Amino acid sequence: MFLDKFNEECAIAGVYGDKDAANLVYLSLYAMQHRGQEGAGICSMDGNSFYLHKSLGLVADIFSNSILKELKGDVAIGHNRYSTTGANNVSNTQPIFAEINKGKLALAHNGNIVNAVSLKKELVSSGSIFMSTTDSEIIIHLIAKSQKDSINEAIIDSLRLLKGAYSLIFMTDNSMIGVRDPMGVRPLVIGKIRSGYILASETVALDLVEAEFIREIEPGEMVIINDYGIKSLKPFEKCEPKPCIFEYIYFARPDSMIFGKYVYDVRKEFGKRLAQENPVDADIVIPVPDSGVVATLGYSEYSRIPYEQGLIRNHYVGRTFIEPSQSIRHFGVKIKLNPVESIIKGRRVVVVDDSIVRGTTSRKIVKMLREAGAREVHMRISSPPTKFPCFYGIDTPTRKELIASTHTVEEIRKYITSDTLGYLSVEGMYDCVKKLSFCDACFTGNYPTLHGDGETENKF
Repeated sequence: MFLDKFNEECAIAGVYGDKDAANLVYLSLYAMQHRGQEGAGICSMDGNSFYLHKSLGLVADIFSNSILKELKGDVAIGHNRYSTTGANNVSNTQPIFAEINKGKLALAHNGNIVNAVSLKKELVSSGSIFMSTTDSEIIIHLIAKSQKDSINEAIIDSLRLLKGAYSLIFMTDNSMIGVRDPMGVRPLVIGKIRSGYILASETVALDLVEAEFIREIEPGEMVIINDYGIKSLKPFEKCEPKPCIFEYIYFARPDSMIFGKYVYDVRKEFGKRLAQENPVDADIVIPVPDSGVVATLGYSEYSRIPYEQGLIRNHYVGRTFIEPSQSIRHFGVKIKLNPVESIIKGRRVVVVDDSIVRGTTSRKIVKMLREAGAREVHMRISSPPTKFPCFYGIDTPTRKELIASTHTVEEIRKYITSDTLGYLSVEGMYDCVKKLSFCDACFTGNYPTLHGDGETENKF
């Protein structure tokens, strides 16, 4: 991608007990398109047969009215994909469907299994044949090989072997099942919709389909939904929850409620604390849209520096585009962002972004603002320096590519050529969320589990 960001993970959704299940899942995936743009799929069930459609691309381009009509039944699950393991091809899109010895089963997975390589080696050596390169397919094979009699017991038996992060939605012959890993790294919520129930990664999906939010599925909880209602199990060994702090910083939509708090409120507090910790004399404060907008509002409110929309984002840029044959300076950023010269020229500008990964985009933004006439450019980041890669469902660069892992704040400032640079402190971040237990490994290196084997090791 041309913007220097951590890449989103995935979105999952499921509806049980509604005649428009596939349509409702489609709308839910549409609301969560920000969590994955490489591909999408929906699998439905009418009590007898399973129906599956998935493809590469955006949700609105994949599903037509005629396709949705073919996804019959009152149960459906869906998935938006951003690859964290496996190549970007149709075989790696989800949901995954299989007919195993315990019945028909479909799966949608958000997260990353850090012991996937060793598990896959064991499965292949015992005769398993894999049709994709994703870690999610491993879960299906483990369930198929489980000696437990029922599919529910086999799911529990299999998930106990996994290390890492997973929020899962299963669809069986007679139920829909939602599960969060014991650390609760990735979000998953449950809601009531007309005669049925809905599961989704974010509450914005519930809002769009006018579902009533019930609650979050708890870390280590397994929720079984069928014609008899909802059954909750806590079958896994209890541990301290470690939800991903980056959901608040960047991934989730600001109108979602994640881990018990509205994202908008938390991001605004990040901006206020950032202004408190990193004051500067300036004429205007502007966001890097869109993820920096809410933190900038908080920065402006605390600092009393006027907020302006000094960078305009082109929302109609696809994931690929044809670059000009002649080189244009900063083309990758300019196609997405453009400064408003009448706002920028002659002014001392504070520009707020949510994070710096490699630093290349920040450097280009600073240069663009100077070329637009900014007298001073002060960069402010509404999160701590990102020094370590993620192994729990976020596609991050290797550690050596993370500029903060090898450079001081002053060295980063010199590289991006801003007049000053300030980050939110780890302590300030925690004061804003008023909750003590998060996965903050990308900032601190304190991984809640061992970071895994094989491919995940290569991030170091």
